[in-house]
Amino acid sequence: MTETYEVVVVGGGTAGLSAALVLGRARRRTLVVDAGEPRNAPAAHLQGYLTRDGMPPAAFLAEGRREVEGYGVEIVRDRAVDVVRDDTGEFDVTLGSGRAVHARRLIVTTGLADELPAVPGVAERFGHDVLHCPYCHGWEVRDEAFGVLATTPMSVHQALMVTQWSKDVTLFLHTVAEDELGDEDLRRLAAAGVAVVPGEVAELVVDADRLTGVRLADGSTHARSALFVAPRAVPRTGLLERLGAELTETPFGSYPVTDPTGLTSVPGVWAAGNAAGFAEQVVNAASGGYRAAATLNGELLFTDLDAAVARGRR
Repeated sequence: MTETYEVVVVGGGTAGLSAALVLGRARRRTLVVDAGEPRNAPAAHLQGYLTRDGMPPAAFLAEGRREVEGYGVEIVRDRAVDVVRDDTGEFDVTLGSGRAVHARRLIVTTGLADELPAVPGVAERFGHDVLHCPYCHGWEVRDEAFGVLATTPMSVHQALMVTQWSKDVTLFLHTVAEDELGDEDLRRLAAAGVAVVPGEVAELVVDADRLTGVRLADGSTHARSALFVAPRAVPRTGLLERLGAELTETPFGSYPVTDPTGLTSVPGVWAAGNAAGFAEQVVNAASGGYRAAATLNGELLFTDLDAAVARGRR
């Protein structure tokens, strides 16, 4: 039998749990479908979240699940593999386990996956001393010898940004040709004191479980203790695409077009967190989930009130 919920939240990370907390407190029958693939799983700690700075991501989510379940929200470890909008404008969701659920409204918080450069050592060290966000990890490696692994000419921006945390920064051009850098890029790099090293990176050098250097294809090695990379963002928009949501192309992938509350072009479907945009940090994801849930709750309330008024007139 198909179970019916007022709201199904697809994704059990920060945005999804934040939305579920609001909905549970609003006494909405809510299901959270959690595939257990948070983007920040490789990181030892999360930073920049007031009162939770330095907390391990797994502990943060465990506390969130405990709070949410205290308001009667159901959380299931599963994956939403399909969704169909029915003739009434509501939704039938199929889970990987074969379970079928019906939802009056949906909040999609499926996030994104980071596709890392195919350099030996990068994936293994990611979240430790291979990093992507200086706001997330810059303080912890401040004043160390930084490397920046270029993947596109936009990596110049990353190299310039990280000079806020260290003045010893080397930009490894890797697969980016020197002539792809503009004159303004070169002037800014020189002004910031960033060394530019051409040539493809062959591997990272690791000793005693610590990054110690970057080795180029020509055999030369540059001592570095932290390496910043820019992963290719792969938004998990499959369910939104099945529903026909309008997407917009950005330099960081295709994301749904939403209004300020997270409402997509599909009536009854909201998106929040990294499912709605590349740059949503944990604190932003929590805010986005809260805003989507509060808006959805009000929309449901007045939809039902208007239906009651119409029935009374008849």
